[in-house]
Amino acid sequence: MGNPALVDLDGVKVLMYHGRSIDDLVASVPGVSYQEPEKAMAEMVKRRHLSPIYGSRVSIAPEKQDHFVIDPVPDILHCGHVHTVGIGNYKSVLLINSGTWQSQTEFQKRVNLMPTPAKVPVVDLSTLRTTLLQF
Repeated sequence: MGNPALVDLDGVKVLMYHGRSIDDLVASVPGVSYQEPEKAMAEMVKRRHLSPIYGSRVSIAPEKQDHFVIDPVPDILHCGHVHTVGIGNYKSVLLINSGTWQSQTEFQKRVNLMPTPAKVPVVDLSTLRTTLLQF
């Protein structure tokens, strides 16, 4: 699959995106942080674009169609770039940023990012209720 990808799981629309633009949103939007990546994802949904800040770290391909436009609006937006678990909701869109299996790296120490390893969000697709499993 490409990045981003919209998939249908038994009638539930899931938009999956690596999440690189979370870096831009953390640097530019007050109140958005790596420890609460769902806030950055809410900003994406508000703006209906996965990379709403042009000209920063995320390159947008010069194509006729902008593949980062959020259309249709998904039931679930899933990212993972920042290695911290975040679960939220914005106007009926379930926001999930998955964590990692890896503890803090030297790079993450330098940029003051504390990952949340061994935590897995699991979604019941019939209710969109999310459970966080800890290993």
